[in-house]
Amino acid sequence: MTQSELADYLQAQRTAIDRALEQFLKVYGGQTQAVLKAMRYGLFPGGKRIRPILTLTAGEMFGAKQKELMPFACAVELIHAYSIIHDDLPAMDNDDLRRGEPTAHKVFGEGMALLAGDGLLTEAFHLISGPEVRRLPAELVLRLIHELSHAAGVAGLVGGQAVDLESENKDVDLATVEYIHVRKTGALILAALRIGAEIAGAKTGELRRLSKFGEYLGLAFQIADDVLDNIGETIAGEGGESGRNELKKATYPSVVGIVQATERLQELLKLCDRELVSFGESAAPLRAIAKHVIARAVQDKGRAAEESIS
Repeated sequence: MTQSELADYLQAQRTAIDRALEQFLKVYGGQTQAVLKAMRYGLFPGGKRIRPILTLTAGEMFGAKQKELMPFACAVELIHAYSIIHDDLPAMDNDDLRRGEPTAHKVFGEGMALLAGDGLLTEAFHLISGPEVRRLPAELVLRLIHELSHAAGVAGLVGGQAVDLESENKDVDLATVEYIHVRKTGALILAALRIGAEIAGAKTGELRRLSKFGEYLGLAFQIADDVLDNIGETIAGEGGESGRNELKKATYPSVVGIVQATERLQELLKLCDRELVSFGESAAPLRAIAKHVIARAVQDKGRAAEESIS
């Protein structure tokens, strides 16, 4: 898959996801209270939509229809949007800007931003327990809800955020950094992939290989974000998802430097490719997405930036 083909593919998937999210939010069209405005503000515009795209891509790779996958893809994005709103709050990273725009708490106040995040998280599970998913076997839906809640909870995103907060302004080792990344960022990325594949009926061995790919990709995604945040420069208009206040956090660049962080990214790309080999051309979109995620941060400027960051 060429860069141009990947760009077209990602745009088409983003458009479909945005349309589905808009359709879902129409349920509350007659309610104009501030919390819904704050929820929409945190959800649109939605950046790259990588996580829900991974759900669609993994599911389609094994033959699932987009209509079956979309409610779960949207739920993944609702959870991601909630985590961003909460992550930006003064009690967490205290960021004023997100994707170049004022963060939710700067626009709506801390209390309303907190409630908007709560609303997005709750609506994610409302969506995937509703009529939109009743065409799937009830046992499968229950298993997927269990998996997504696990990824979003104490063993995943919330647990990673907690250790991240505890590690702020402290000297930590690489094992702690990976512990944070695998949970704070990696857990939801892994769940997004697995959910798509499980809806499609992927076999045990296929799911195992895809899960390994998801683990490597989740770690790579956060390392790339940290590199971009530290360098402060990007390629082809790309940027890190984290706020600038991530610079005081436990990150790969802060522990081992930019050069070793980018070398680790290259290792992770090879590992991602290895896990996809058996899927052949059907995995071309996933392969291209992994390369895209990592290429954002693997650049010659990284070596020059290391001295100033140190």
